[in-house]
Amino acid sequence: MFAAERRQLILEMVRANGAVSLRELARVVQTSEVTVRRDVRALEAEGLLDRRHGGAVLPGGLTRESGFPQKSHLATAEKTAIADLAASLVEEGEAIVVGAGTTTQELARRLARVPGLTVVTNSLLVAQALAHANRVEVVMTGGTLRGSNYALVGSGAEQSLQGLRVSRAFLSGSGLTAERGLSTSNMLSASVDRALVQAAAEVVVLADHTKLGTDTMFQTVPTDVITRLVTDEPPGHDDRAATELQALADQGVQIAVAGTASGEGVPPGRPPRRDVPLPGQRRSHVPGAGPQLRSAAPLGDQQGPGERARVADLRRR
Repeated sequence: MFAAERRQLILEMVRANGAVSLRELARVVQTSEVTVRRDVRALEAEGLLDRRHGGAVLPGGLTRESGFPQKSHLATAEKTAIADLAASLVEEGEAIVVGAGTTTQELARRLARVPGLTVVTNSLLVAQALAHANRVEVVMTGGTLRGSNYALVGSGAEQSLQGLRVSRAFLSGSGLTAERGLSTSNMLSASVDRALVQAAAEVVVLADHTKLGTDTMFQTVPTDVITRLVTDEPPGHDDRAATELQALADQGVQIAVAGTASGEGVPPGRPPRRDVPLPGQRRSHVPGAGPQLRSAAPLGDQQGPGERARVADLRRR
């Protein structure tokens, strides 16, 4: 396939889906990710699309937000691995809040197997995933339906969260940087996410590597409030994502790294999951939040050789 044909096909895929990973683009055009990355750069220079870490999106800068159908096709394997690891943090009988997003929807599908769980959410997709879980109680916020991501937003949603106290909040977003923390492109979604954070003693962010280093318009969770990040292993060529991970680690965020089901992105011999406790004093609660309902001891408090190697690997990057 000639370069012009490849680039036309890439552009058609991005226009159809809103966001597509480099891995998927390479598979469809039957070439390497290095070649696809070169094509994406050329298309970006013409103003036809925007590059993102690990993928390409329609142009639009900080204010653009892809809808659910587009987001659901980006980094699907990574989101599955992240959801598997995040679900292992949830304990029987716990009370948690789960925000809106495609990654949190994947998490909800796995939470259906946790007995005695109470899940507070503003996401119709999260509620739907748990609707038939006999031993899980689902509590939905009020609010106005935002159709692009099937989430309840507005003053009704925020008011319904007042006075609520849970052990953990699981949130996703459009971008994550060490400088600003988690952010999103929509003001109403950001406001509800902040209310979810205020209800929780700990904040767990779910973000695949394509969101690392991406900054969007509205801040939802400052970095110093994030207890733990659950992400996937950045590709070896993605220096910016690895650098962002190290910057988050330097600020005391605990980094939990999940491998994809296919093992891509995980160096040979490395287990598919990692939880790296990192140095720095962490805040044990969100300002204004009440006592934690259940203790949340971080995974991997006792670092073995594998964990130490993981920290060293991050620092070298």
